[in-house]
Amino acid sequence: MEVHSCYSTTYYCIVNVSRCLISNQAKFPIVKERRSYSGLHVYSIKKKRTQRLTITALKGFDSVDSSLLSESYNSDIIDGKVGTQNVTGSAKSVPKVIVPSLPDETKADSVAVVDSCLWEWKPKLKVHYEKSGCQNVNSAPILFLPGFGVGSFHYEKQLKDLGRDHRIWALDFLGQGKSLPCEDPTSQSKRLDESERDGNNVVWGFGDEAEPWAKELVYSVDLWRDQVRYFIEEVTKEPVYVVGNSLGGYVALYLAAYYPQLVKGVTLLNATPFWGLLPNPVRSPRLSRLFPWAGTFPLPTTIRKLTELVWQKISAPESIAEVLKQVYADHTTKVDKVFSSILEIIEHPAAAASLTSIMFAPRGQLSFKEALTGCRMNNVPVCLMYGKEDPWVMPIWALQVKRQFPEAPYYQISPAGHCPHDEVPEIVNFLLRGWIKNIESHSSVALPLLDSPESIEYDIVRDLEFVRQGMKKAVRVRFYGSMTSQWERLRMFLKSRFQYGVYSP
Repeated sequence: MEVHSCYSTTYYCIVNVSRCLISNQAKFPIVKERRSYSGLHVYSIKKKRTQRLTITALKGFDSVDSSLLSESYNSDIIDGKVGTQNVTGSAKSVPKVIVPSLPDETKADSVAVVDSCLWEWKPKLKVHYEKSGCQNVNSAPILFLPGFGVGSFHYEKQLKDLGRDHRIWALDFLGQGKSLPCEDPTSQSKRLDESERDGNNVVWGFGDEAEPWAKELVYSVDLWRDQVRYFIEEVTKEPVYVVGNSLGGYVALYLAAYYPQLVKGVTLLNATPFWGLLPNPVRSPRLSRLFPWAGTFPLPTTIRKLTELVWQKISAPESIAEVLKQVYADHTTKVDKVFSSILEIIEHPAAAASLTSIMFAPRGQLSFKEALTGCRMNNVPVCLMYGKEDPWVMPIWALQVKRQFPEAPYYQISPAGHCPHDEVPEIVNFLLRGWIKNIESHSSVALPLLDSPESIEYDIVRDLEFVRQGMKKAVRVRFYGSMTSQWERLRMFLKSRFQYGVYSP
């Protein structure tokens, strides 16, 4: 008996077995002859009535590993494509990749310097943003867009690391972070209560009439799309790679669909697949008239009372801590800075009314799916990096994006939750650097974790290791190829899980 393996590479495992009776024969489905994707080896796998498995390779490999015969073989085998990622046993189940750690902040010269800035887009509307790596004039520029309820501070680990070799910007959406208004968007015609006179309990946005500069102000996805558009035109002054988490991912797609000339590529980090509750007045004018208020200032009296009740609950420190606990899969992740930054935001007098405007703002003119279609039609590169353990944007949403945009690389990271860029920044930074190199080189440089540009067609799994604070950590990353359909993945998963009792992570 002879077994030849190409296990150590990302290429698919081809074995040569002569008259071999596999003890666990039922785990191999019937598949048809197929040429391996490297184009170098033709193989055939056939399941015969005698339950003998014959696997023939026309060309052999150098290394020999007979231990595979004594272990279970859990590889996905779909239409002849056999992945190395799931060969289990002998501590060799998944190839490992060592990923660089974050720069040591105790050494000032190893961390990119981060500058905090303000950009006045319109009168009374100042946008806060942070930047790093301005000296890297020949590097690809990257713009980070935050999720709901946070701001540029959530990308500190990208600013300090990626800023060493890229030009980086991270901005706060208007109505969030430090881009809250510096004045009350409403005027107070009525006499203030005694409790409000001391200035300690003043709440903005609850006045009787909107100020002239805020008459059309609504913190909506349309406003944020325009905000990012003008930020690129006036601040970065060149097309950028846009990276968005959650809400930021939606805005990134939305922007790229409308203004593809401003976007070199989009990376989605657990992007929310929808945003906005009320109908869009441009897209559905008749339906939108049924709703008398859609996030404008001032807040109606009934909405004010609702806001006061809800705000007391969601702005409580224990409520914020509970949300952070939900969205981070690894509870050892330090979120002290994120927690304190959010507490600082909610103390702003405009925070409550701004949140209400966001929640009652109309939907965008394009849905998430339509924006994704626009990106594909305009040849805007898209990459997905999703935390698998996200309780909000679950893996099924990412798979739907992959189904609609098959050529988009999809990296599923585990364990990681809704904010993989903050939870496992080492992984996200590594993948982002590699993806940008792939785009900038016109695909002559393979995508991260792949050995060749051709291997983008197939699913693989890798264990990525890195060091954080002197301790080794590891996550598993699954790359979803472009040729394996979602139905095939689901079919193979159900077949292996329920029929044969085999689970493939």
